[in-house]
Amino acid sequence: MLLRSLRDETSMHQHEREPQFEDREPYVPAFSYGFLTPFYDSMMKWAARESAFKPKLVEQARIEKGHKVLDIGCGTATLTILIKKAHPEAEVIGIDGDPKVLEIAKSKVAEADVNIALDYGIASKLPYPDNSFHRVILSMVLHHLPRENKVRSLKEAFRVLKPAGELHVADLGKPHNALMYLPSLIIGRLEEASDNVRGLLPEMFRNAGFVHVEETARYMTIFGTLTLYRVQKPEQHMCWTN
Repeated sequence: MLLRSLRDETSMHQHEREPQFEDREPYVPAFSYGFLTPFYDSMMKWAARESAFKPKLVEQARIEKGHKVLDIGCGTATLTILIKKAHPEAEVIGIDGDPKVLEIAKSKVAEADVNIALDYGIASKLPYPDNSFHRVILSMVLHHLPRENKVRSLKEAFRVLKPAGELHVADLGKPHNALMYLPSLIIGRLEEASDNVRGLLPEMFRNAGFVHVEETARYMTIFGTLTLYRVQKPEQHMCWTN
């Protein structure tokens, strides 16, 4: 399924693609259950050390004037707004597959008075042309995707990035100390996070075609170890030929 709806400019500060409900694939909302959506922001602030890792993620992205940035699985747009405020001369787009979450994001973007496009869509089938973005951000998305959708989503991120563009990821990772082992084990059973806690994300990045795979930071959270990554799409002349 590709999105067929056109972007509708609702104001000078917001754009939003209308969801095509008849075409929707099964979608797992934040924390797996839709009734938890209103509590998402509070839970992220309390349990995932959002105020620590999100500014670091924005900083490491090294976004420049004129860059086009995509925040995949933008949720309620906390990170999307942070990116835009830090880099007002960049074009910032958020995309999410949950219409209820996008409604919250829409309100937050209006309140923040920033120019951000909000699109409806899923990470594994992005509605953008090849080589569209200088930076792609994936924050707390991969750990609740089945393995096949992790693979598809990373390939899609690779596809829409420009040559030499960068993907920046914040997600659950391999426990880095004994204290983090138990919560990582539990969350691995509750969500599709076993690949994360087994430390397989770097291998998945490479298999999707990315190079210069770096682990840039680790944080202790109630969910287990949260890891930041920076990876790059090869330059044009470095692309695979076989």
